[in-house]
Amino acid sequence: MTTVYKPIEFAVDCLIAQGLYILAGAPKIGKSWLSLDICLSVAKGEPVLGQSTKRGTALYLCLEDNFTRIQNRLYQITDEPTDELYFAVIAESIGSGLEEQIECFKKQHENLRLVFIDTLQMVRSSEEIGYVSDYKELTSLKNLADSLQIAIVLVHHTRKSSDDDPFNMISGSTGLSGCVDGSMVLLESKRGSRKAVLHCIGRDIENRGIELQFDSGREIISSSGRLPN
Repeated sequence: MTTVYKPIEFAVDCLIAQGLYILAGAPKIGKSWLSLDICLSVAKGEPVLGQSTKRGTALYLCLEDNFTRIQNRLYQITDEPTDELYFAVIAESIGSGLEEQIECFKKQHENLRLVFIDTLQMVRSSEEIGYVSDYKELTSLKNLADSLQIAIVLVHHTRKSSDDDPFNMISGSTGLSGCVDGSMVLLESKRGSRKAVLHCIGRDIENRGIELQFDSGREIISSSGRLPN
């Protein structure tokens, strides 16, 4: 009890700390736009989702996109890119080189603070779905995030069926949510409304809902840290 531990650092205050997180949502709801916005904001040290950030290098593994699409998105949300934001469109699978790739990047960029992997399915090493396999697979990334003292966010999908508890809608077994330090679920209030709520829960954050407003291209044009009614 007398040991003094280094305080947990947040990449995004009250939302994303050091550790492993899931960001889940339906297809084409705006997960990739949100991921890019968060990465850019951390890389520039600017507020995002109504919260301040701790500036640092951000790595965005946009594995379902190409560099042209990512560049177009980036210039839609900023006129001033930063050298602290890096992209990759190819990565190895969990347990087959991904961890080593992130470790190598960390050695080259000591100020690495945030890694987004879009999507989890693109780096899964097994098609098996079950609590044990899900938990075991994510444990490797959880240990990596803790070891490197960074935040890793896995972009994932939700089930088609609705639920009173948004976190029950995360696709896969409860092994996924059981392993991660926090979960964020993006739910649109009505399909096509471009209004959504980002539901957040985690070990180091308070349960909250953040209201988001997207434009027609899914760029975030406003956000509020208020709990929705």
